[in-house]
Amino acid sequence: MKFALITGITGMVGSHLTDYLLKNTNWKIYGLSRWRSPLDNIEHLLNQANKKNSRVNFIYGDLNDYSSLVECIKQSKPNYVFHLAAQSYPKTSFTEANLTLDTNVIGTYNLLNAINKSKFKPYVHVCSSSEIFGKVSKDKLPIDENCSFHPASPYAISKVGTDLIGRYFYEAYKMKVMVTRMFTHTGPRRGDVFAESTFAKQIALIEAKKSPAIIKVGNLNSLRTFADVRDAVRAYYMLLTNKPKPGEVYNIGGNFTCKIGDMLNYLISLSKIKNIKILKDKKRLRPIDADLQVPNTSKFHRHTGWKAEIKFEKTMLDLLNYWRQKVKKNNFLDR
Repeated sequence: MKFALITGITGMVGSHLTDYLLKNTNWKIYGLSRWRSPLDNIEHLLNQANKKNSRVNFIYGDLNDYSSLVECIKQSKPNYVFHLAAQSYPKTSFTEANLTLDTNVIGTYNLLNAINKSKFKPYVHVCSSSEIFGKVSKDKLPIDENCSFHPASPYAISKVGTDLIGRYFYEAYKMKVMVTRMFTHTGPRRGDVFAESTFAKQIALIEAKKSPAIIKVGNLNSLRTFADVRDAVRAYYMLLTNKPKPGEVYNIGGNFTCKIGDMLNYLISLSKIKNIKILKDKKRLRPIDADLQVPNTSKFHRHTGWKAEIKFEKTMLDLLNYWRQKVKKNNFLDR
């Protein structure tokens, strides 16, 4: 039996990756979780976790606590490590820059160092971000792996560090590290600090008559290529299992591109409420925005054969239905 360690198992991507691995492998899965991490995304796993012969086990730890990572590696004995944990909210990083840098840069170093010092030699996926490319000129679209970095937030700066730390541990210690730069990916369980998810949440609140028919927005002119989180986790699995090439870096993303405003209009079209007004909220604007995020994914496709399969329309409908269910079960406030 193979053993996989997932950092950030309680997040959107980590929880979907766990679901994918449970369905498509016989691996035993260990998830690194902080004691204070919300459990909403893994609620469906809690009844089976940490029981005798269970395939899902949670290990308490923190990227900023090196000793906990050493113990985590000892317990999980990983063949594969998916490093997904991060302070992953770009807008939040402007007000919590130190936390973002500590978690994403030092935390990644701590994890890779703990693996390197152990007796285990797993394949390691380091999750960077398309945000490292930041402010990209139109002549560089679609963005390939050789595009220069121009990070436009403390989060993006931290992910440049994450990216380079992954390369460093491969080059210095021959660790089996691969780095991905995933472009916009979304779907059920997406945090409401991201544009498409807060829009879906606001629509669900309006439908439930818990909010006036107004959607607060930030920059609607940013161009994004959307992928479904369920396609993303399939890509991550293929990265480490389909003739993995340590030291490589890959751009991964979907195949549907539109402006944030067009995405909002599509979500509104899925609702029976038709008198929804749009209100620009200055609090939702970033000081700088990475406004052209269109990937060239040909390198990853050539190597693995992966391509996005879930259509944009299904992703948006599933996201909206996710929030409809959340609002029905809970008494949410808009944010």
